[in-house]
Amino acid sequence: MKSTSIKKLYYSISEVSRITGLEQYVLRYWETEFPELKPAKNRAGNRIYTNKDIKLIMHIKQLLRDEKYTIEGAKQVMKEFTPEPDTGEQLELLNVPQKKKIQDDEIKKEMIEVKEFLEEVLVKLEK
Repeated sequence: MKSTSIKKLYYSISEVSRITGLEQYVLRYWETEFPELKPAKNRAGNRIYTNKDIKLIMHIKQLLRDEKYTIEGAKQVMKEFTPEPDTGEQLELLNVPQKKKIQDDEIKKEMIEVKEFLEEVLVKLEK
């Protein structure tokens, strides 16, 4: 994401997903497991995350992924966790490639090529 002079106060779930490198469903699940993680919602009902929320998510991610805590173990650690005061820095989006959607035609073409290859191998083996 290009750096701008305007500091963002709130981030959408898709932006937080790119910042943290986590899928959106993981963020929503963690909300149900960690009472400390409760992003506000706008009038439309969409989650809006602050820098504090994102730092909390990164801490949870570190506990679960890097330090190999279970959900229950991470909950215990989170009870004693005090987040750093918001310094107001702008968070950068991670450059995570979007998943490529494969078209049905591409799959069909690949399957036909595999089938033809296997038929050729079978013919050679029968000789």
